[in-house]
Amino acid sequence: MKMKRSNLACRFPRLIVGLGIAVVLLPRLASADTPHEWVDKNVESLVELYRHFHTHPELSFQEEQTGERLARELAEAGAEVTKRVGGFGVVGLIRNGEGPTLMLRTDLDALPVVEQTNLAYASTVKGKEVDGADVGVMHACGHDVHITNLVGVARYLAANKDRWQGTVMFIGQPAEERGAGAAAMLADGLFERFPKPDFAVAMHVDSGLATGKLAYRAGYSLANVDSVDVTMHGRGGHGAYPHTTIDPIVQAAEFIVSVQTIVSREVKPIESAVITVGSIHGGTKHNIIGNSCHMQLTVRSYDDGVRKLLLEGIARKAKGVALGAKAPEPTIEISEGTPSLWNDEDLAARLDPVLRRAVGNDNVIDSEPSMGGEDFSRYGRVGVPILMIRLGAVDGKRLKRYEELGQVPPSLHSPLFYPDVEDALKTSVPAMSEAAIELLKPKD
Repeated sequence: MKMKRSNLACRFPRLIVGLGIAVVLLPRLASADTPHEWVDKNVESLVELYRHFHTHPELSFQEEQTGERLARELAEAGAEVTKRVGGFGVVGLIRNGEGPTLMLRTDLDALPVVEQTNLAYASTVKGKEVDGADVGVMHACGHDVHITNLVGVARYLAANKDRWQGTVMFIGQPAEERGAGAAAMLADGLFERFPKPDFAVAMHVDSGLATGKLAYRAGYSLANVDSVDVTMHGRGGHGAYPHTTIDPIVQAAEFIVSVQTIVSREVKPIESAVITVGSIHGGTKHNIIGNSCHMQLTVRSYDDGVRKLLLEGIARKAKGVALGAKAPEPTIEISEGTPSLWNDEDLAARLDPVLRRAVGNDNVIDSEPSMGGEDFSRYGRVGVPILMIRLGAVDGKRLKRYEELGQVPPSLHSPLFYPDVEDALKTSVPAMSEAAIELLKPKD
């Protein structure tokens, strides 16, 4: 008996792969499920996918297999997929007629952390850092949750095209932990080779927020982050004859005290700023004055004017100390900078009632601004309205137990951190799906 072409198409979807582009031509999937109903039926497969990503972590700019798996999942959901954008970045497009373009973003990379959770699916992966050092590798920042959430949203939206109109742009971004992946994708033509989005939304797990809850803050949410290396130079010699030397460690000590006055005496008290000297290395032995002393600083702010003031002040203080000691000019290097994250106020206001309907009014809270950093901010800096939403990741009873024991819950980046992933996904997938439907409302 001859089958109709439409039936054949439904039974045998076609996969096209070539030149880094994979497209799955799937039938239009029908679903009358709400996002909550859909995730309740599909959460088991999502948890299985999460465990795959958790047990196969890869370091920044090494996310080859992670990108391949995400590309495959997006292609199977019906997206046009392009791989290796800005490294191992992935771009998946699901087009559904004329309308706005919405970008949904996940990060791909893991951290050089040896997992200590004792979970049955704990990571045992070993890797190599940029300097060649052997390290354990762990998804200690929840990026495995973010990837799984993105796949879940892609599957839901692909099955419910009657509820939205436009283009959804799914981004798998490398190297967030190094603050470099967004810049790499943009430099590789992200918004020239693909549609520049009208909006961009991302979720990030929060280790101190109970599952079932979301949090966000309009305006400044995360900080400018700069890494600064300062090396004070001197003239080495015997510790018993300091008058014949120029001591770089004394210079470093004076600099460390002096640099704190930038925040306390040069930055307006109503502005936020942090300068932390996290590392100092100098000398080799008790009675030897060395030739140099190296310091590593992290510098945080929100306002770009404050950021400039801090960096200029650090250089001025270091040079002033060296001048006072008749020492050579210090070496100052600034690296790994990410701009502060500004959540678009109009986008936040539009999505606030949507999020409250999705998870319950009392489960959406205002988040405090943080001095942490996120390179999702870079998409906002090139003119895309962005919103990053915090996702509750730890069961409320578990958080309560930590409180009863007088303990602080393991933070992100801790080898002991793990999410209660099923409950987290039951919140994130419906919330992000509803946000997408709101931003891509069909035309009347």
